[in-house]
Amino acid sequence: MLPERDVFPPDDGEIERKLGTELSYSARDVDPHEVEMVNAALYLRRPLLVTGRPGSGKSSLAYRISRELGLGRVLRWAITSQTTLKSGLYDYDAIGRVQAAAAWKELAGTGAQGEVPIGEFVRLSELGTAFLPRRLPRVLLVDELDKSESDLPHDLLGLFEDGEFVIPELARDARRSTSAEVFTADPGYTAEIRHGRVRCSAFPVVVITSNGEREFPPAFLRRCLRLETREPDAAQLAAMVAAHALDPEHHRAGLIEAFVARSASVGGLPADKLLDAIFLATSGAYRPDDEAWPNLVDSLWRQLNQQVP
Repeated sequence: MLPERDVFPPDDGEIERKLGTELSYSARDVDPHEVEMVNAALYLRRPLLVTGRPGSGKSSLAYRISRELGLGRVLRWAITSQTTLKSGLYDYDAIGRVQAAAAWKELAGTGAQGEVPIGEFVRLSELGTAFLPRRLPRVLLVDELDKSESDLPHDLLGLFEDGEFVIPELARDARRSTSAEVFTADPGYTAEIRHGRVRCSAFPVVVITSNGEREFPPAFLRRCLRLETREPDAAQLAAMVAAHALDPEHHRAGLIEAFVARSASVGGLPADKLLDAIFLATSGAYRPDDEAWPNLVDSLWRQLNQQVP
């Protein structure tokens, strides 16, 4: 059953930390191909696999989509080598339930009424929360799928194709109670699960990032739409700097142009390294005409895999 209206959990400040305090991109600053691929993913209800060099803005795309469409807090599912499909969907505290059941049996002899509902021991993780039934989609960021074990992309296929999953613990308990109220990945929010099944209505906006460090199964790639991020030019970097409310006077200090040149010479640098340099330049602790400044900038903008002499 869909809610009468969607109440999106408010952003917890992560969008502002990722993108800055205000939108500064003009129409000419936005990559038209990126817009086309995002729209296609929305219409086709397919995940968007975003590849590119580290620091090229892959994960920030999810936050920009959420801000542009007003879809609230981004659900970020950070992938590790230990991540499984189940861990992304939900967590069930079996030990906690056994302990609660034992405590309830002791209290039952004293006349206490009621057993702790099973929903108290179930929490939907970020992936599971994204597939709750809503009129409007949630934004789900699957960050760095490269780090996963080889089975995870295969396991995700069924979920992406069906748009639903079952929580066996709740399904078994449905004979006693057809619905259960469970915790979600949004702090302070709960959701009602009926018959142990979660089925999305509006397919979530799924942004999957990859650094290109491994190959994914062909079936998984066929399911996704693919977008390769491009290096930001000087105008886009200036817009990013302005979005973080940094002093525009330092645009004229040549830091942006110097960063673009250095990035091209070393095969690419994360854009946040430019922000680091401008933060230091505006902190009052350093000035671009200080003797130590060139060495400091050189250290900040050293390529991540470059050997230190």
